[in-house]
Parts: sequence; C-alpha cells; structure tokens
Amino acid sequence: MEQKLPFTKRNLLMTSFAFLLIVVGLLLTVSFSPSSTYAQEPTPTPNTPIWLAFSAVRDAIEEDRSVNLTLVQSYEWVQTEWVTGIDSCRTLDDPNAARQTYFGWTFRITSLQGQTYEGRVSFDLQDIAVCDEVSTNANAAAAGTTENADLPAPVAGAAAGGSFELGGHALEMSLNTFNLMRRAGMTWVKQQVEYNLGDDPSKVQGLIDVAHGTGFNILLSIRGRKEEMGDFNNYVNTFSQFLGGVAALGADAIEVWNEPNIDREWPVGTINGGNYTQMLAPAFNAIKAANPNTIVISGAPAPTGFFGAAGCTPNGCNDDVFMQQMAAAGAGQFMDCVGLHYNEGIVPPNQVGGDPRGEFPTYYFPSMLSRGLGPFPGKQACFTELGYLTPEGYNQPLPGAFAWAANTSVQQQAAWLADVVTAASQGGQVRMIMIWNVDFPFFTATDPMGGYAIFRPDESCPACDSLGRVMGVQ
Repeated sequence: MEQKLPFTKRNLLMTSFAFLLIVVGLLLTVSFSPSSTYAQEPTPTPNTPIWLAFSAVRDAIEEDRSVNLTLVQSYEWVQTEWVTGIDSCRTLDDPNAARQTYFGWTFRITSLQGQTYEGRVSFDLQDIAVCDEVSTNANAAAAGTTENADLPAPVAGAAAGGSFELGGHALEMSLNTFNLMRRAGMTWVKQQVEYNLGDDPSKVQGLIDVAHGTGFNILLSIRGRKEEMGDFNNYVNTFSQFLGGVAALGADAIEVWNEPNIDREWPVGTINGGNYTQMLAPAFNAIKAANPNTIVISGAPAPTGFFGAAGCTPNGCNDDVFMQQMAAAGAGQFMDCVGLHYNEGIVPPNQVGGDPRGEFPTYYFPSMLSRGLGPFPGKQACFTELGYLTPEGYNQPLPGAFAWAANTSVQQQAAWLADVVTAASQGGQVRMIMIWNVDFPFFTATDPMGGYAIFRPDESCPACDSLGRVMGVQ
C-alpha cells in the first residue's frame, strides 16, 4: 500500500537541500558514507519500524546533547545483541539501575557539522540509551565482502533480482494442490530434494516437468547427507556438478542446502558460515555456467539463538552469527538471493515487540528480515519457508516444543500470511516467499507440519482467499 508523505517543514528543508530520499522498506541494514554531500535520513513512513526507531533515537540524542539532527550528513544502523544490556555503552550513577534489555538496534548519526553520535533502542521502542562514546562498527566487516583466495571468481548470471513473487511448499504435485495455489496467487512451487553421492540430475526431471506443465516456476531446495561429507572438497565438487545438471534441466531457482547452521544438517565441529561459503561458491558457479537464469539462493539457516552469547558451538551457530561469517568469507558475490526461514511467529507481522515469549528478534518478521539482510547490503531476501502454526482442526495438542503456537487460530494464520505478503511485496527487499506449507496432512506427537498447512483438515483454505486477495487474483 503506497503511503503519502506529510507535507511538513522537514520535507521543504530536504527538498531545498536536493535531498534524495532513500527507501528503507523493511529493516534492511544499510550504511552510508560519511563523505556524502547530501543530508540523509530514512524515508518518513510512520508505520515503518526503522523510521520509528530512528526517530526515537534521534529525539533522545537531540535532547541529551542539545544538538539539532533534523538534517544529517550520514547515518547507519545495525541490529544488535547487547550481551551486558542496553546501558553498557554509558556510565550509570547506579549500576544496579541498568536495564535488562539485550536486543534492538544501534544507530550512528553524523550531523551536518561532522559530529557522530550513537544511540540504542529496543525493538519495542520502550528503552533508549544515548551512548557516551561512538563504538567501532563491528558489523561493518561482516557486512562487506572480504577477499578469499580460496574462492573462485564468480560466474556472471542474469537472475540477480526481480519483483516479488509468491509460492508454496507442496507435498503433492497434484491438480487439487495446484488449484489451491492458483487461488492464493502463487506462481511458484517448492520441492525439497535430497542429494546422495552418485545421483544423476535426471532424478528431478519429473518435478520440473510437472511444475512447468501446470504453469508454475519451481524452486528446488537441494540438500545432501552430512554422513557423506567426509572428503569435503571432493563432496563439494560432486554436489556442485549435480546442481549444475539440475539447472541445465530448467530449474527456475535452486536453494543450496538447508539450515547449514545446525548439526541436524551439517557435520558437528565444522559448522561455520565460512565453511558453508566454500560450498556455495562452486555451487553458484556450476549453476550459472549451466543456466544463467536460474536464481541461486543461499541455504536458509535455522532461526535460532540456542547457541548463546558465544554465537557458535561445535553443534551449531546462531543464524545471525552464521550469516555474518558467510559475509566475511565473501558469500555475497555467490548468491542472487539471501535464503531465510521465518516460522515461529505468534503476533502480527508488523509488530516488533509484545511476544509473550520475549523479545528475541527471530520471533518477529521485521527483525528477522533485518537480521538476514544486514550482512548482505543490496541483496534481496528469499523466504524459502515462511508460515504460521495453528493446531486448530486437529484433535490433539501441539508437541511440547511447539506449544508456543497453541493459541494461534486458522483465521489469524490467514490474516497474518496476507499481511506479511503485503508488507514484503511493498518493501522491495523480498524477492519471493514460499509459504510453509500448502498441503501437508501430518500432525503427530512430535511433528506438527500439518499445523502449518493452509489447506486445513476440514478441506477449507482461508489463507488461500486472504492471500489471493492481496495478490490480486480474487
């Protein structure tokens, strides 16, 4: 939905200074060079969380330091975990007064006079701290591309970006499933493929043919078996050759592995974004050499903070740390799209606070998007799994590990999916969303996949209609 900007004095000032508005959309972490000659600030869209956060921090700095930051020379912001709390950047008269707020955004704002200020704000905007000093931007290196002598030069491709599209992960490639997907405005179907050493790419020919024969593009999420990765260099070569063969068969998009940041999918002791990049780079080149139009999506990490303040253990890495490692290793030049998952939401997708479980950023769609795109400036996100879990319609409780979704209804699922697609399609930072999932009927004591399905046990599909309306097909 297009938002009209209020005609204010600030707008007039920005126009008189030939200010170029930078569209921030949905929480993309962006840095601007301090040498810029134009005053800059986020586009004033009052419902955008970054705009609200920026405004709150700027107002606090202006009051605390008695400065005017109506126009600024440059600015930057990063999503941050403050291990010792939001107040750790300032001296308190009473250390016991330090607030127990650990997640939010850090802003650095440089005035027109060249003075830089730093402030922090929690995701719910309730806690703000004006820092005593400006810290070194530790995320800058992670956000850039670092030369890596072990990586090949990237092969040119033609699928680097595009307009938003919607799809879904389907269990059955059946007429009924495809009709549901059309009703929802989907034009992509996702399938997951397991690669075994020695497999021939022809194993996926049938999936590609069925999708194309029914008018759908196909995303193949291709993962191997961690048990076969002992000879890593040889494995990477054969895996890349397989992906190149799949691209040559006409795959429209390929996701290179699945959740490589956890030991369920990657060998213990070798989990690191840099190691994954050693796979991504040759895979990208093999795909692009075979079919430049195939979209290459980096393997979406599992959204998690399970690995604590250290960020990584031998058994896995938090998704943000893993992606920062990827970026530092040069992964940004070997992907068209940043693969992300979002599947643990229990509040509307425009919220950045208020989840009863706490304020961890993976609980919220805006901060999950920022968390993923922050290390890769200029890239779009591809949500290869995005869904809302509801037990409604099943005569059994959710497994204990999924009890957080016990109160989510089917109507909320339908409304939130429509809202998240609306936000993603308007923000410009999301290339595609694959709804997890369309038609999985399984709901067991340990696996509630059917609870994510938009095709419900009573054969209704409220989300088909809500999505279809926002996609313009109903």
